[in-house]
Amino acid sequence: MRDDSLHEPGQALHVEDLTVSYGDAPALWDIDLDVPPGVMCAIVGPNGAGKSTLIKAALGLVRPVAGHVRFLGRPVGAMRGQIGYVPQRQSVDWDFPTCARDVVEMGLYRSLGWFRRPGPDARARAMAALADVGMQDYAERQISQLSGGQQQRVFLARALVQGAPILILDEPLAGVDATTEAVIIALLKRLRDEGRTVIVVHHDLTTVQSYFDWLVMLNVRIIAQGPVAQVYTPANLRAAFGRQLAMIAAPGGNGNGDGDGGGGG
Repeated sequence: MRDDSLHEPGQALHVEDLTVSYGDAPALWDIDLDVPPGVMCAIVGPNGAGKSTLIKAALGLVRPVAGHVRFLGRPVGAMRGQIGYVPQRQSVDWDFPTCARDVVEMGLYRSLGWFRRPGPDARARAMAALADVGMQDYAERQISQLSGGQQQRVFLARALVQGAPILILDEPLAGVDATTEAVIIALLKRLRDEGRTVIVVHHDLTTVQSYFDWLVMLNVRIIAQGPVAQVYTPANLRAAFGRQLAMIAAPGGNGNGDGDGGGGG
């Protein structure tokens, strides 16, 4: 029997021996991963690398074949309400008839209880979170009437309102305009500076060095992990992206993206 007391509680995310398969094909194979607290971490890799699968398995949304996960030394089931999660935008039913403020208030249901209507304090917290992402003027707007970037900001506000020490975002910058990208990155860096851990599935390698301080390179297996300055190297890029390497930015160079297309993985 595994002794949980041996796990280091100091790691924001600890993954050990994690394997996930869809049918006969492994989506993730024997993943060992540590993300320290208080960093802004990017998870990068080519299409089909298992990036989204990794965070879904960590959150208990996908059942692994083997392995285990700890957040701050505890299983994910004991961390409900302590992790803010922003899924890929295309995985959300944006036609659901609700306004932006209602979506943000959903982030408070765990503390409120599902059958209690939000009171003035909860509404004030929701409005403050919307203000953090520049969406307070759209609080009563139906989410189906918002642009893609505005929808992404609303879902980020829903994660923020929880006050969770760990935030996990799956492709939050895919398909958003430059203004929204700047707002999101500035906010995430502020949260990191306040001591929260921010983990982002990211598709644009040209911005990794300027946006993040911790990096995980993944292609079914872990290629490399650690501080960006140590991990973002030509050898690791070659190992992770193979023939796609010609399409991505070399360290310190200029490129046009990584060919990931903002899709799954």
